[in-house]
Amino acid sequence: MDHKKLDAWKYSMDLVEKVYQITSVFPDIEAYGLTSQIRRSAVSIPSNIAEGAARDSNKEYIRFLNISIGSLSELETQIIIAKRLDYLSGNNEVLVDIIKLRKVIIGLKKYLKNNS
Repeated sequence: MDHKKLDAWKYSMDLVEKVYQITSVFPDIEAYGLTSQIRRSAVSIPSNIAEGAARDSNKEYIRFLNISIGSLSELETQIIIAKRLDYLSGNNEVLVDIIKLRKVIIGLKKYLKNNS
């Protein structure tokens, strides 16, 4: 399965771009802290979707989708922390994107389970 054709991968790549944009204004003191952590979580999402798509079985693919969902939950938590620290005043768009992407990945998981 070509991961680059999947909505889950495309949306997660868009989310990575957005995350890099919003974290670019974080304080310099966070460069090796929250900024780095948020970016790693975001990059992990499409990376695991791609790796899962390259696996031999739907069972393995689903395992990597679960890892993507875990990274998405990490990212959500880190974004909430950044908001609480006033690094992201009033920017709820990324949280909406996270919810949307979670639904898409869960839908892909269900599709794979039904077609195993």
